[in-house]
Amino acid sequence: MQYVKLGATGLDVSRICVGCMSFGIPGRGPHEWTLDEEASRPLIRRALDTGINFFDTANVYSDGTSEEIVGRALTDLANRDEIVLATKVNGAMHEGPNGRGLSRKAIMTEIDHSLRRLGTDYVDLYQIHRFDPVTPVEETMEALHDVVKAGKARYIGASSMYAWQFSKAQYTARANGWTRFVSMQNHYNLLYREEEREMLPLCQDQGVGVVPWSPLARGRLTRDWGAATARSRTDAFGRNLYQEGDREIVDAVARIAAERDVPRARIALAWLLHQDAVTAPIVGATKPEHLDDAVASLDLELTEKEIEQLEQPYTPRAISGH
Repeated sequence: MQYVKLGATGLDVSRICVGCMSFGIPGRGPHEWTLDEEASRPLIRRALDTGINFFDTANVYSDGTSEEIVGRALTDLANRDEIVLATKVNGAMHEGPNGRGLSRKAIMTEIDHSLRRLGTDYVDLYQIHRFDPVTPVEETMEALHDVVKAGKARYIGASSMYAWQFSKAQYTARANGWTRFVSMQNHYNLLYREEEREMLPLCQDQGVGVVPWSPLARGRLTRDWGAATARSRTDAFGRNLYQEGDREIVDAVARIAAERDVPRARIALAWLLHQDAVTAPIVGATKPEHLDDAVASLDLELTEKEIEQLEQPYTPRAISGH
């Protein structure tokens, strides 16, 4: 396993991050395809055996049961001091007032609930799941600063938003002497490269680590165009992320994978790992080979010609995933 610093911090993270949305009680939340605890634990063990130390979950995943499953597994299988455990806040956790968002009340409430479910005194990375347009950014950043100062999080991170929103949050924190974000978890893959316009250059300039979600485009980069899976058939959010013209890119991945005699996932991940701004793609796994392909992609060097073939068909599109 390869390890790198997360942005400008001294924190060592594996170059592959395990996305834990795959783990959770099926039916608790919108995802019927998640793995229960018995099915999840062998995958978490396998990730640890490969040297992966970076795990990303969220309070909303499977109504909190992802945090519970991941927390118990890491307690039993890993050395907490070596693990980088990340979770997120913003999504709706209950109906009625104050059930979601990035108010001080929501952040202070949800960090305690997440720590209880994870069975730990702190998370290494506490991330805002999206930008909250109805809460003053000063309120959010001060609350996150207080979470860090209380010892409940070591670092804070952000997720998909416009570059101006991220800049505003960072400026507000700097101006007030509060903790700034050290990472950006954004939507970035061969089928969605709009982040290359502003967000990725901003992160590189400011020393912010980039941990992309959906690096395989919800699996579209790993299978023939139009092929369906249990997840894709029920993924209303993912259904609107990509477009018909992406078929040419998917075909290019398939062609290069066939020439190399490797699974398509390795080609798509290798391209992402070639991007200077990227720290660690967040890879969701429901089968052992998903982890094996992710780890193997670290040693796959694409040629300039192959990179050109993968990138050339891309066309600009509307912002998505925020």
